Amino acid sequence: MKSKKNIIIVTGGAGFIGSNLIEFFVKKTNFKIISIDNYSAGSKKNHIINSKVRYFKSNTKNICKILKSCQNKIDSVFHFGEFSRIYQSFLKMNECIDSNTIGTNEVFNFCLKNKIKLIYSATSATIGNNGLDKNLSPYAFTKSKNLEMLENLKKWFNFKYEVVYFYNVYGPKQICSGSMATVIGIFEDQFLKNKPLTVVKPGSQSRRFTHVNDTIETCYYAWKKNKCRHYTISHKNSYTVLQVARMFNGKVKFLPKRPGERYASALTSINLSNKVFKKFGKIDLKKYIENIVKKSL
Repeated sequence: MKSKKNIIIVTGGAGFIGSNLIEFFVKKTNFKIISIDNYSAGSKKNHIINSKVRYFKSNTKNICKILKSCQNKIDSVFHFGEFSRIYQSFLKMNECIDSNTIGTNEVFNFCLKNKIKLIYSATSATIGNNGLDKNLSPYAFTKSKNLEMLENLKKWFNFKYEVVYFYNVYGPKQICSGSMATVIGIFEDQFLKNKPLTVVKPGSQSRRFTHVNDTIETCYYAWKKNKCRHYTISHKNSYTVLQVARMFNGKVKFLPKRPGERYASALTSINLSNKVFKKFGKIDLKKYIENIVKKSL
């Protein structure tokens, strides 16, 4: 008799997006959830207190060992636990490669061997701005190569997976300070502390900032549909970094240009040999910031 597949794995489950996904699944489904996180960017503050959720502090390189006892009960793996900052990937190149290449290879191998469905978080940084801004950093490069690996696993072994491209995600539980902070998190923190908002030059870099709720709903949609597709989840509106800073109605301080900086978040209809299905978020960044400013008055 086959055991019931009633477990979802979330790598990076103590992080910004992973913790929001776990919270969503706890409310929406009856699945048990196991989080694997090395807490390099994640936090125990993001833990969902629920009997259906378990947390393991570990690197994804150890996924086979951690999940050996329950591998036959796993329905899917949401792989969010990778190094995910552009500029920092130059400063911590070995850490980036260790996580995004070696660690991710173990996740792919685990899913392949055990015939477990994978939902992989890709990044708009791999798509580029009509090819001009493609793979400008170690982070983007490793993520791009992972997509090529998935393509080969599908071709040779009929590996089942969904790919969801994230676009500058913001919202509850975002990281607001430190080297792994997000742009919106940094601005929000600086605004509430009455500090100048720091904009990396030139400030004209455009982004399709996407709320985490819209991102998570697309991940759930992809998982539920089970079509083995590539999806983008972004917002229709694109803002420059300087435009966003000025939405907070505060002072702006410019920082020097950084290596790997992208100048536009691109959408695409095809990546590698895959048609990309475009999904657009409902929550607009401008209204999100307006609410923050109103609450501060």
